[in-house]
Amino acid sequence: MQRKQNVTRRKRAYDVSGRRAQAARSRSAVLAAAERLFLADGYAATTIARIAEAAEVSVETVYKAFGGKPGLVRALAGRGLTGQGVVPAEQRSDEMRLAERDPHRIIANWGTLGAEVAPRIAPILLLVRAAAATDPEMSTLLDELSAERLRRMTINARHLYEAGSVRRGVTLADAVDILYTYSSPELFELLVCRRGWTPERYGRFIADAMRSALLPR
Repeated sequence: MQRKQNVTRRKRAYDVSGRRAQAARSRSAVLAAAERLFLADGYAATTIARIAEAAEVSVETVYKAFGGKPGLVRALAGRGLTGQGVVPAEQRSDEMRLAERDPHRIIANWGTLGAEVAPRIAPILLLVRAAAATDPEMSTLLDELSAERLRRMTINARHLYEAGSVRRGVTLADAVDILYTYSSPELFELLVCRRGWTPERYGRFIADAMRSALLPR
């Protein structure tokens, strides 16, 4: 009897694990399809049915996992901000900022993170910006994402300012605006999407520009 119960428990555990793995694969496929179609055809022209077909899942699966197109875009934005590593980019940025004392190295590391994260998140932010003109939910999401970026840049600016790293005459508000500007998706669009810069060149540029604008000469 005990042996039978053990076998049953192992089977149930295996079934649960298998379902979770399948759900994760389906979620990844849906996000990949949604990103490809949104960026190719735009937010309004892309339907849940097309996303489901491209991902080889049911429409119900997409709605159950994401609740519709706004939920998909939110998930894509969250994935983009995570970056490429196992540890989310925001966490890596915080850990580096607290461990590093040299402001030049801090900003250089921000440039490196920017080169990693911007190619993933900037196209999604630009998609949201375009959709916000006609879609109230996307307008709300644009405000939320912009506010979150401002919050992050305020934390970074305050760290430099309170450490006495910014040059005389640069206020905390100035520092926030400088970091907010150089982290903008519009700058990535201008230099990478339109002028053909590599992400690495873009990362070096924003780091050099932030150092020049913020640190003592």
